[in-house]
Amino acid sequence: MKHLLVLVLLLGSVLPAAAGGSSHALAMNGQPKYGPDFAHFDYANPAAPKGGQVRLAATGTYDSFNPFIVKGNSADGLGLLFDTLTEQSQDEPFTEYGLLAESMEVAPDRSSMTFTLREGAVFHDGSPVTAADAAFTFRTLVAQGNPHYAQYYADVERVETDGKRKVTFRFKPGASQELPLILGQLPVLSEKSWQGRDFAASGLDIPVGSGPYRIGEFKAGQRLTFVRDPGYWGRDLPVNRGRHNFDTIIYDYYRDLTVTLEAFKAGEYDFRQEYSAKQWATGYTGRAVEAGLIRTEGIPHKLSQGMQCFAFNTRRAIFADPLVRQALNHAFDFEWSNKNLFFGQYARSTSFFSNSDMASSGAPSAAERAILEPLGLPEEVFTQAFSLPVTDGSGNIRENQRVAADLLRRAGWAVQDGKLMKDGRPFVFEMLLVQPDFERVVLPFQRNLARLGITMSVRMVDTSQYLERLRGFDFDMIVTSFPQSLSPGNEQRSFWHSASADVPGSRNYCGIKSPAIDALVDLVVSAPDREALILRCKALDRALLWGWYVIPHWHSTSWRVAYWDKFGRPQKTADYGLDFQSWWIDPVKERELAGKRKGLGLK
Repeated sequence: MKHLLVLVLLLGSVLPAAAGGSSHALAMNGQPKYGPDFAHFDYANPAAPKGGQVRLAATGTYDSFNPFIVKGNSADGLGLLFDTLTEQSQDEPFTEYGLLAESMEVAPDRSSMTFTLREGAVFHDGSPVTAADAAFTFRTLVAQGNPHYAQYYADVERVETDGKRKVTFRFKPGASQELPLILGQLPVLSEKSWQGRDFAASGLDIPVGSGPYRIGEFKAGQRLTFVRDPGYWGRDLPVNRGRHNFDTIIYDYYRDLTVTLEAFKAGEYDFRQEYSAKQWATGYTGRAVEAGLIRTEGIPHKLSQGMQCFAFNTRRAIFADPLVRQALNHAFDFEWSNKNLFFGQYARSTSFFSNSDMASSGAPSAAERAILEPLGLPEEVFTQAFSLPVTDGSGNIRENQRVAADLLRRAGWAVQDGKLMKDGRPFVFEMLLVQPDFERVVLPFQRNLARLGITMSVRMVDTSQYLERLRGFDFDMIVTSFPQSLSPGNEQRSFWHSASADVPGSRNYCGIKSPAIDALVDLVVSAPDREALILRCKALDRALLWGWYVIPHWHSTSWRVAYWDKFGRPQKTADYGLDFQSWWIDPVKERELAGKRKGLGLK
């Protein structure tokens, strides 16, 4: 969903096309690609036919149509119901154009942001979208929504309305430069529809939105249908032209990822992104693939990669010592895993800002040291280039085990009768998983730990249990990711700041409480320009890496997609987003596909 996806994306000094004046767009750096009279995004085809049905898959279950709160498991695709103030362009660095907002204006001193709503914007019940609705949404999300909203909007002092169409957000001193764009991604809810209802309670009451789709038929926890609204108020806006082409979008829910793939190959749904290297290399077989009915391709992108990892919960005493965390890094054999499990498809992630100019490398520059030296960080941050343990990929990690054992001894641990012990207690912890596919990654790691005398149990739970434990930080170690962009900002507070460490539902899974990292996060959020942002992110990256809070995994630089050959799509692919909403059903291909499926005896 666009309001929950990347709330920050690219480049450094946020202003509208004309600072202090009204504009059709907001850009973090330079001028927007598209002028005020643009017709459509280049990655959308305005002549795309409307119609048809697309079937998609979701994993697990759902029991809520409210994606904005902590409680419940919200359904997939709910972002289709809600329009935001602006729409982010997918083919340029963090630039937004008016959707619900006709125009935007940042105060000359950057102390406020005003959105003027479009005349004619209406909710699905026919009532107008007003400034009061925008203000209500903001206040409600901050007060009762998922905690990340309060963190994202922490620099907003208050919200005001002027008539029915103008809503102004007043900023605190030193507010993040990206805050206007973050506010642009605010989904606007109908205040009237929430009167007399508890916003914080999950449930399946159909919400009133203003977006291109409405909820149709559904079977709780199993299936959900979205129906394109033919009377959608914003269908002819430049940001929407050539997009939202499917008449019907159906999500079917499957119990796990293996079942989901088999359902795809059987023709039970139409399109999927593949995140498993093994499945990508070996899973797409069968008659439909061999006959060309299913297409697979890697679509390159220029997105910055974050950090996927095994994350330590440093709230646990067993992981409080960075020496211990460093030692366990030596027990993970990425090179063997990449060769034997991932078919060599991945690059090792060596930064929390991988594939970007924010990633630190080598020894710190003088400018970086100037930022880092007052913060009381370990000496090695200033004198050494950070590096992860490496192996030859053979599975023999004896040297890494020797280093790990030495680190553990320095941390006070000793092997007794084959078990690593300290103060009479064994080194035992649990890896909490929700995706069965990750067992094949975890088990070799488990074996390597056992050679050090460490017992790691593996616990697989369903989605509901996992989310509940995640929100309460009730885990020792998890597989997770920290997505990044080329314009890191407020989300860093949720990831790393002490203020979020004890907030249920925050993304500070590691439980980091470091004054040095707090200071660096605040510097990143308040960076005045692109140059400062790059420098401060590099400094933050070094502090996080040398804290050994995670065991880094890997990343890829393309979208791996598979689909039944019934789609058309624009000739130009967006650099920063797949934008499946710009695809369409090709009637000719669909008819041909139906005949070929029948010929193979498929549904």
